[in-house]
Amino acid sequence: MNTPYRIPKKIAMFNSFAGYGRCAMTEAVPVISAMQVQACPVPTAVFSSHTGFPSYYAHDFSPALADYLAQWELLDLRFDGVYCGFLGKKRALQTIGSFIEKQKEKKDGASPVVLIDPVMGDHGRRYRTVTPDYCAAMRRFIRMADLITPNITEACLLADIPCREENWTQEQLRDLCVTLHALGPSKVVITGLYTPPLDKPGYYTNFVSEKDPDSGEVAVYEDRTPFAGAPYHGTGDLFAAVLAADAIKGVPLPASVQKAAAFIGACIKTSHDLQIPETDGVCFENFLFMLQDPAVPPPGPSDTPRRSL
Repeated sequence: MNTPYRIPKKIAMFNSFAGYGRCAMTEAVPVISAMQVQACPVPTAVFSSHTGFPSYYAHDFSPALADYLAQWELLDLRFDGVYCGFLGKKRALQTIGSFIEKQKEKKDGASPVVLIDPVMGDHGRRYRTVTPDYCAAMRRFIRMADLITPNITEACLLADIPCREENWTQEQLRDLCVTLHALGPSKVVITGLYTPPLDKPGYYTNFVSEKDPDSGEVAVYEDRTPFAGAPYHGTGDLFAAVLAADAIKGVPLPASVQKAAAFIGACIKTSHDLQIPETDGVCFENFLFMLQDPAVPPPGPSDTPRRSL
């Protein structure tokens, strides 16, 4: 039977889950689904609300990861991509790394695309639970990645250099990306660099770097998005989710970065207009249509399979 539809690709998604406050898995699952990719979640931690709230319940899920993934192995599940967000514990890196290696061994033809968002810090500081030992483990872990999406603080932590938020030249950013490429990933996007002009609202820059696997040459690209308002909790998770879904569909990285930036800019502006608290995250639900592929008409009566009763 002819049909315009295709079986959605599958992505294994490792991230934390927050019951309230848009971030991590709470955002990534609907975004990836809206982009016609099947999201298969693996929680690394469970929170009643994210840690930006004054009070929350937290449960570390990393001790259960091996048993969780053993069942996937028993079922011989195969994935077109792997997306890693907040992992939390060093032992989680080891367990997930083993899973990725097995997926690469299983895949017939193209290897699964691996995106790692190395959640470790922001605003020039490591998160409270991120130790130097964890940073060192993350440097080893990203060797498995095709694409990483650190903010500038996380990029500095991965490169093991002093963190600073501002006054980066393009040449310095290129050199930083070259250092990160040497750790393994062929594609790097340093996210959310803010440039404040003197006379008007500034813009955010996503700095994109791609290393040619054959020649070793590095090409860089800047995507600048006008300032839409102060950043909200969870926008980095939205950005990584968009890039992860696009990556396994073969969308060129610059086009994917532009799409993600425009989507997040619209979410931030409207959330400010609606006076949504920063801790609630952006109202991305209003803009999922921006991420969808060109519409395919729903199946008509002649396309709908019939069952004999």
